[in-house]
Amino acid sequence: MKIKREELLQKVSEMKTAGYSYLVKITAVDYVDHVTALYFLRDIDKRKDEILEVELMPADLWVPTIMKDYTSADWYEREMSEMFDISIKGRKASRLLLEKWDGLSGPLRKSFAWGEDYKSM
Repeated sequence: MKIKREELLQKVSEMKTAGYSYLVKITAVDYVDHVTALYFLRDIDKRKDEILEVELMPADLWVPTIMKDYTSADWYEREMSEMFDISIKGRKASRLLLEKWDGLSGPLRKSFAWGEDYKSM
């Protein structure tokens, strides 16, 4: 289900109230002209899954944290921030999960510039 970034917090809250109690994962996909943040939710009792898609423009890469509804979002949000360079608004800064990268953007972005050290591996 495609939603706007401004609708994310309300939609996540509605989904949780509707029985989608399990956050399966959060990730993103870089399509060059935009990045889509993906939120995978599951209603265990009804055995139903739902994917929330939030399209982000490269010049404005941020989403609000959903930790209020799903505390398990912590690692997923940190990973999405580090790997796709998406800012998570409303989060306190925390230590990196992974290495510090040489590039200015996240290493899973198509625009990530691999340095000479990486090309020789």
